Amino acid sequence: VQLQAFGGGLVQTGGSLRLSCAASGRTFSSYVMGWFRQAPRKERDFVATISWDGGTTYYTDSVKGRFTISRDNAKNTVYLQMNSLKPEDTAVYYCAAAPRTYPNQYDYWGQGTQVTVSS
Repeated sequence: VQLQAFGGGLVQTGGSLRLSCAASGRTFSSYVMGWFRQAPRKERDFVATISWDGGTTYYTDSVKGRFTISRDNAKNTVYLQMNSLKPEDTAVYYCAAAPRTYPNQYDYWGQGTQVTVSS
């Protein structure tokens, strides 16, 4: 599966952005989808994940209550709605796909989209 993330940009503290990740190739609903981020000089970290049917989601503690992951299997797209953004959310955001049978094995990655939150 090929993934392309977009929707990043520059936003002020407290603002919102919605990231999208479009998938092509194999059946999108076969995959668990996740969002990760990598800040400058830091390792890539988990942000959120959503099950193949959208019924289950998980978030890292720092984004709970602010970010919402969702998916539209008819459109082969996963979203990350980010509200109440903080400067520490500044990072390159990546979407990734893992097979349903191995939900922690993210084999496919998008190219990343930059999110910058100004203070």
